[in-house]
Amino acid sequence: MKEKSASHRLLSLDTLRGFDMFWIAGGEEIFAVLAKVTGWSWAIFMAHQFTHPEWHGFRAYDLIFPTFLFMAGVSTPFSLGSRLEKGIPPSELIRKVIQRGLILVLLGIIYNNGIFHTEWANMRYPSVLARIGLAGMFAQIIYLYTGQKARWIWFGGLLIGYYAFMVWFPVPGCGAGLLTMECNPASYFDRLIIPGHLHKTIHDPEGLVSTIPAIATGLMGIFAGEILRMNDEKLSKNNKVVYLAAAGIVSLLLCLVWDVFFPINKNLWTSSFVLCAGGFSTLLLALFYWVIDVLNFRKWTFFFVVIGMNSIVIYMIGDYINFGYTANALFGGILHFFPEPVAAVGEVIAFIGVQWAFMYLLYKNKLFLKV
Repeated sequence: MKEKSASHRLLSLDTLRGFDMFWIAGGEEIFAVLAKVTGWSWAIFMAHQFTHPEWHGFRAYDLIFPTFLFMAGVSTPFSLGSRLEKGIPPSELIRKVIQRGLILVLLGIIYNNGIFHTEWANMRYPSVLARIGLAGMFAQIIYLYTGQKARWIWFGGLLIGYYAFMVWFPVPGCGAGLLTMECNPASYFDRLIIPGHLHKTIHDPEGLVSTIPAIATGLMGIFAGEILRMNDEKLSKNNKVVYLAAAGIVSLLLCLVWDVFFPINKNLWTSSFVLCAGGFSTLLLALFYWVIDVLNFRKWTFFFVVIGMNSIVIYMIGDYINFGYTANALFGGILHFFPEPVAAVGEVIAFIGVQWAFMYLLYKNKLFLKV
């Protein structure tokens, strides 16, 4: 659909969203290729960071998904808060909130299975987009119908309640307290209630039960958005950066403590993972806001803004348009004349460049997919 972007959009948020999506649009391949063709230790380290741990643990690649959900929360006080202040009742806003959540669930199903392409029994219903849609939807409902204090109670209740459930619920045949893929309560209930098949047969990293603590990730974004939306006379921009940075550091410290009792695990979206990912996301937001909106260094942002303004498109489009074929057709012949290491890196850059050019055409023509 065709829309004009809002003039009051927070540039730092659009830039961070684009920066986040850049890494799943091919950016991570730069380090993988560099590590392979050069053997440089720093490239190997970075390539390792852009992989997921098998189960417990945390790497940079684990931050991409929760940061996107976090940013959906950040935008909430700007999109919904302004309407509430104009006197529009929550009952009139909730329809749009629920509609957006369900559309993202539908897009996730299409992304996983195509349209009438997969047999019902083999369809996978959980997805990244579904988690963003459902967790973001419930976080926004909490925002619409509760005050600030109640939101913090919800936040703490979700994290502590999920911890208690995961540690104390006895899984049949396993008992309580086990957090292996086979024996954790979230995977057990997902196997019982989710139709079709799970991504890892006995477990789905975007399962329904582990979407519950993901609501807290959305709430963390809302808390950050409320700080950014405060009047500059009440809280200066520099102090906003300080508040966000302090919140991020505290979140990371709490995460490290909780990790001892409830391990950081993206697959289960554990409470410690919420605090870990949320802490890093808050620090990133503080950095981008400080550089872009406080120091006013903005020229470099355009590359990422083009991606960030159509983040859902860049996430989905790779399965429907063969950018690799186009990149090879345009640049493969030229790259053939370079040494193999240079050509390998050039192929990745060409692939990213072709994707970005496509996104730029959408941006130039003000074609933004809004849900």
